[in-house]
Amino acid sequence: MAYWNPWHGCRKISPGCANCYVFRIDSQHQRDASDVHKNSTFKLPISKKRSGEYKIPPGETVYTCFSSDFFLDTADTWRKEAWDMIKTRQDLNFFIITKRIDRFFVELAPDWGDGYNNVTICCTCENQTMADFRLPIFLELPIKHKEIICEPLLENINLEKYLTPAIKSVSVGGESGKYARLCRYEWVLSIREQCLRQHTNFCFRQT
Repeated sequence: MAYWNPWHGCRKISPGCANCYVFRIDSQHQRDASDVHKNSTFKLPISKKRSGEYKIPPGETVYTCFSSDFFLDTADTWRKEAWDMIKTRQDLNFFIITKRIDRFFVELAPDWGDGYNNVTICCTCENQTMADFRLPIFLELPIKHKEIICEPLLENINLEKYLTPAIKSVSVGGESGKYARLCRYEWVLSIREQCLRQHTNFCFRQT
């Protein structure tokens, strides 16, 4: 397992962003999390040791852009190079979570086709409004590995009509931090039951 944050900083766009951990951590260090900038580790996937071996060894899952959003508009000029590195490292599995699935095609790799085998993209939806906006878009996109993440789960969500065979897994979790909003256990159980009926993998992470 490895983490790759090619850029840092984000902009809040929906209710799930209200208590974002990136903003919370940055404020503790007197940093402005809305200041989006490329990180010094931008080229980590293709960086090598003195021995010539990659710093991230083959076979690792790379959690990508966890201090921002991979499809953030401010990062549009950097995304093509990021896709190039992902393509170069076909021996790694890149795991991307986004609230901006509607921007998927912006600066998409020109040879993406029906998707890269080494990329899993997870669409988040924290409430029914976001589920009904994002998931129809998500289901139509050419992505080989798709997952849904309901975290922070802010209300009961009816996902069942979106749980097609294309969705490999649903993860659910409550909010973290001092001001975490309520996550009711019955909401979690409801989504679990929906997944069971549709034979979709389910994971409950935290509350």
